[in-house]
Amino acid sequence: MMEIPKALVESAYSQLLGCRVQRLDTGVAEVALALEPHLRNRGQKLHGGAIFSLVDIAMGLACSASHGFDQQSVTIECKINYLRAVSEGDVLCTARVLHAGRRTLVVDADVVQGDKLVAKAQGTFAVL
Repeated sequence: MMEIPKALVESAYSQLLGCRVQRLDTGVAEVALALEPHLRNRGQKLHGGAIFSLVDIAMGLACSASHGFDQQSVTIECKINYLRAVSEGDVLCTARVLHAGRRTLVVDADVVQGDKLVAKAQGTFAVL
């Protein structure tokens, strides 16, 4: 696991959501999120926006773990498929850089709860 200063890994937004970085390796990030009351939708499930935010945060960290935390990258586009509702507990997002070019990175992400796939996403990031 990479040792990166906490200030470079956590953003105010990820802290607001309650994201917890579990692992950082070259081009890979694992980030966990607990279903807290403020993250529930009207149906009392984990809000899709919270899942999407988790994915975007994990993908961004995977990019930084690929090209270095001294260089910025931003989301150009991201597509997500929601496969299962989450009623309680934690979810874990694993993001992996599939392609790291000079200008763009393509990243894949899985959100799981235990052994169940909750969401699948793919995104493109621009290197600034």
